[in-house]
Amino acid sequence: MSTYAIGDLHGCHVEFVTLLERISFNPARDTLWLVGDLINRGPGSLECLREVRALGNAARSVLGNHDFHLLVLARGGGKLKKNDTFSQLLDAPDREALLDWLQSLPLSVCENNTLMTHAGVLPQWSVAQTELRGREVQAALASETSGQFLAALFGNQPDTWQDDIDGIDRLRVIVNVLTRMRFIDAQGRLDFAAKEGLDSAPTGFLPWFQYPRDDDAQLLFGHWAALEGKTPQAKISVEALDTGCVWGGRLTALNLDSGERTSVACAEALVCSVRAQSQPRR
Repeated sequence: MSTYAIGDLHGCHVEFVTLLERISFNPARDTLWLVGDLINRGPGSLECLREVRALGNAARSVLGNHDFHLLVLARGGGKLKKNDTFSQLLDAPDREALLDWLQSLPLSVCENNTLMTHAGVLPQWSVAQTELRGREVQAALASETSGQFLAALFGNQPDTWQDDIDGIDRLRVIVNVLTRMRFIDAQGRLDFAAKEGLDSAPTGFLPWFQYPRDDDAQLLFGHWAALEGKTPQAKISVEALDTGCVWGGRLTALNLDSGERTSVACAEALVCSVRAQSQPRR
């Protein structure tokens, strides 16, 4: 009986199935934690959603920024972007069932002092605060006005958390922290421009995991493919799980019991290489 945390799938269904075979995953015995961004960029977004949903209680996933993008596109009046690979999913006969399931997912998963979010956690937020704030967003997604929430969700402001912030601004900051964050300053202000490696940090900003916390929680995140699974100079217990499969890298599973990592390479190396050269990693 093992629990595995797996990095961003981004529609890499072939690699996902191969990785499950490599770790001898058994849904009757084992559990998967999926760090979000199940879809987009890769060729198998529809298959990834179907695969994860079919695993039922054996899989626990959080929402990533690309998952939110699909929900905004399908249910909040958003627009398809040039490099999106949603078309097959949006035309699927089980589209609404898959969207309903995706919209029901949380923004965090926590067990035994291990907390998983898509992008990370502000150092100022405790584990309990992170879970409570994620549930505020879940409530908005489950409400009768979820379409209005999704239509107003995207934006970069406010870029700093304040306890007294409310309304859509509050929900937007929570979503941006948990699904888009990379670099922050000492006050927790988010930068949204820098998306590459650590040397792209703006002046006065550091990666969020280079700030200390007041607890000893183990944090799991994906989102930042340019890190290649590494968190140098981290001041906390943290594991980066996005190893850039869709960009020609690898898809990685971390055994949460043993700490062992298992990876599989991009199955379509040439296609992945072209994609990596032509699209920004986000």
